[in-house]
Amino acid sequence: MIYWKDHLPAVLLNLLGLTALALFLLAGGSSPGTVLLIAAVWLGVLAAWLAVGCLLERRRLSALLTQAQQLEERYLLPEVLPPPATAEEAVYRRLMQMAEKSMLEEIAAARREHKAYQEYIEQWIHEIKTPITAAKLFCENHPGAPSREILAQLERITHYTQQALYYARSEHTEKDSLIRETHLVQVVHQAIAENKYLLRQNQVEVLVEQMPSVVYTDDKSLCFILSQLIGNAVKYRTAAPRLRFAAESGPGQICLLVEDNGLGIPAADLPRVFEKGFTGQNGRTVHSSTGIGLYLCKRLCDKLDIGLEITSREGAGTTVRLAFTVNDAIASVRR
Repeated sequence: MIYWKDHLPAVLLNLLGLTALALFLLAGGSSPGTVLLIAAVWLGVLAAWLAVGCLLERRRLSALLTQAQQLEERYLLPEVLPPPATAEEAVYRRLMQMAEKSMLEEIAAARREHKAYQEYIEQWIHEIKTPITAAKLFCENHPGAPSREILAQLERITHYTQQALYYARSEHTEKDSLIRETHLVQVVHQAIAENKYLLRQNQVEVLVEQMPSVVYTDDKSLCFILSQLIGNAVKYRTAAPRLRFAAESGPGQICLLVEDNGLGIPAADLPRVFEKGFTGQNGRTVHSSTGIGLYLCKRLCDKLDIGLEITSREGAGTTVRLAFTVNDAIASVRR
């Protein structure tokens, strides 16, 4: 339709010329049959020209759209376009190249700014660890109820700083990952130790079942994931809170289960718990919710190829299942 609108002036000009020619021939004494024959030939040539032009233009534009869809960086389209056929196309191509250059400059500036901010956040987090450690040592050397309260709050600060660090590195977590043989029970006990004052302050009963399972993953990232789950279990606890760790073996995988008896997650919120910033109904009750913890857990699990599944019943608690793939070749060598 747009093609015919674009060529409407040319069609009107041809019809006007044909009318003028017909009147001139009739005035010159030509027979009506001759004039009709000339008009038919003229209109036939015009129709053929328009039809062929429409077909060729459609093919050319379809090829351009296909080429654009196949590009991963579509902003580079001006660089792969065929040479312009008209002066108008040359002008439009130049405009696209100018827009592309401006956009690339903006992207480069944004990336530099993002990198500088990320480096600052990482440096700040590493620097803040020193006073946190000093405060912990002071409290441990001066035992008492106030010290235990301060230690619990210091663990929360450490929890949030670690969360900020992993959030800053969430796009490139593989650079800080070391995949190696990992004993699940050791990582579980490490995560519990890092949150011991928080668990003790909230009187959480912790049960760690026998888990001789060995998986291949990054123990540091796994410990961070478990700390996030422990923090959630404490945050959404009920009376007589309980936290259970267990392992299950299945076909081609080993699963680590983290189970609590807390508030549970409403069924309507469950499909969205991994969305960044989503706090759901429980987040309106517990105002310290940020909606970042489970989002980071999901990002890390995806990077480490760990299956992450949450099942929950409102008022009955939540179970988080971490599924590790068993490598048959490595397992056979270990045996």
